[in-house]
Amino acid sequence: MSAEQLFLSVLIVVVFSAFVKEWVSAELVAMGALLACVLAGVLSMDNGAADNALSVFSNPAPITVACMFILSAALERTGVIDMLGIWFEKLVGTSPLKMLASLILIVAVLSGFVNNTPVVVVFMPIILGICRKQGFKASKYLIPLSYAAIVGGTMTIIGTSTNLIASGIALDKGMKPFTMFEIMPLGLVFVGVAFVYLMTIGRKLLPDRVTLAALIDSSESREFITHAFVKVGSPLIETAYVDTEIGKQKKVRVLEVLRAGRRVRDPLPEIRFEEGDEIVFKGKLSAVMGVSTSEGIDMRGNERLGLEGMRTESAVLMEGILGPDSSLAGKSLKELNFRQKFGVLILAVHRRGSNLQERFEDEKLEFGDTLLVQGPAEKMRRLFEEKDFINLSEPNLQETRNRKSPIAIGAIVLFMLIGALSAPLGMNIPVVQTALFCALLVMVTGCINPQEAYKAIEWKVVFMIFGMLGVGLAMTESGLAQLIASGVEGFKDNPHLVLCLVYLVAAVMTELISNNAVAALLTPIAISVAFGMGVDARPFVVAVMFGSSASFSTPIGYQTNTFVYGAGGYKFGDFFKAGFPLAMIMWLVASYLIPLIWPF
Repeated sequence: MSAEQLFLSVLIVVVFSAFVKEWVSAELVAMGALLACVLAGVLSMDNGAADNALSVFSNPAPITVACMFILSAALERTGVIDMLGIWFEKLVGTSPLKMLASLILIVAVLSGFVNNTPVVVVFMPIILGICRKQGFKASKYLIPLSYAAIVGGTMTIIGTSTNLIASGIALDKGMKPFTMFEIMPLGLVFVGVAFVYLMTIGRKLLPDRVTLAALIDSSESREFITHAFVKVGSPLIETAYVDTEIGKQKKVRVLEVLRAGRRVRDPLPEIRFEEGDEIVFKGKLSAVMGVSTSEGIDMRGNERLGLEGMRTESAVLMEGILGPDSSLAGKSLKELNFRQKFGVLILAVHRRGSNLQERFEDEKLEFGDTLLVQGPAEKMRRLFEEKDFINLSEPNLQETRNRKSPIAIGAIVLFMLIGALSAPLGMNIPVVQTALFCALLVMVTGCINPQEAYKAIEWKVVFMIFGMLGVGLAMTESGLAQLIASGVEGFKDNPHLVLCLVYLVAAVMTELISNNAVAALLTPIAISVAFGMGVDARPFVVAVMFGSSASFSTPIGYQTNTFVYGAGGYKFGDFFKAGFPLAMIMWLVASYLIPLIWPF
């Protein structure tokens, strides 16, 4: 092993550990690894050189992934996915089995052509709403929602970024391009296997878990928001909140204090009231009557406090989940001064299988945390518009451009038709070219504006792909990929066994780190292994595609698993119990069918 190969081997171990331990964000790890390869001389910056690190930025895979984010966002902004969700709610009626079957099939089909994340994000509140109305356990449906999105993405090359990365690397290695629907035969089998499994064995392995909203009976805990002013000559003036009678009351809580129309930013215990301050309380009706009044509610006892009533409104109770790009991640509720900043209360937090209702103010918030939030309807709307939270209680609150929906649907259909027909008609139009055209089409026609398009792209994912493509290039140019491939020379006569191992390694790795990183790392190795054995590399690339997407056993390997993890009130082990048997079945199915569909 040369010095370059040794350095790269150590770097890969460090990168893998950083992904698993989450020392820093994944895209920084990947781009840092690319820069380390340049600084160590494994890659160069010479124009035209085979080992030019900048060549990864011309790879079509990340560009296509970015375009797919835009197309998916266009479907979301024009209300197409919401309409499908509403239709789904009408379709399932009151049958739990019909609901499960319809959910798997509809989400799988959507995920074959639309980015998985918006599909799951739209369907989560719909599933939770139906479960509340019908008395179903949401934990019986949210894991199947994620699994359906995963297997649905394996039906087409554009179904998941994993497929785009693997096919892009294969093209760079001189292999024949993968067509849009080339992998659909195996993808349909994956969907069929997942459907049968989840409707039979898997359904029995899914847990009965309580979501956060179920912790609080809305009929028993209905509370009200009351606004009251500090009157002239009130004993509250120049008195610290903690020293006032209001601060000592146990049945009401102060949400915020407004002064001259602006929220007082000081921590509540440090606030000293002034004449004209507007105090916003929260409490049950009986408690609110003792503080403020509105529309016939008696004001008894409030003259002593020097308050005059303004209005009373019902508090809204909703669930939200922290998205991957939330600005709140890494900060505690106390640091954020959350109650004062947003004017709402966090009643409970769900994280990694446990529901926390007390002593969570000092906990650092993380991606996937589910929060039970209570506050005035208008402030709740503003909170969820910040995009720090994904609303689990209601479908998308954004105004949609329904009149543009035919154009958004047409763009997706056009994309599919060009991808399906270009090769048979001898045009061989690259997928990235079609993706760019369709992404531009939905922007020019107003389905989504440029600012929304930029926000829709998950830049973390794009730059992580760029970085990992650089590491993959370094593995090839340093000879490390070939060195690893030479380790299987003893199995030259049994490529079937090697393919089984390639799929298994990809499936295990994707349970621990990003599926995109797994595809970028393993695809060049798989191709080198195939070339070293003197067989066609295509089945090995397909094994990487499907293995990298087969994240069923942990909630951290695939983003959709992380989303439903908190929303469903799951524990870590729930995914292993329900998903490990499915992962093993998929391994056996893929190991048998891949060589039949793509012979060596």
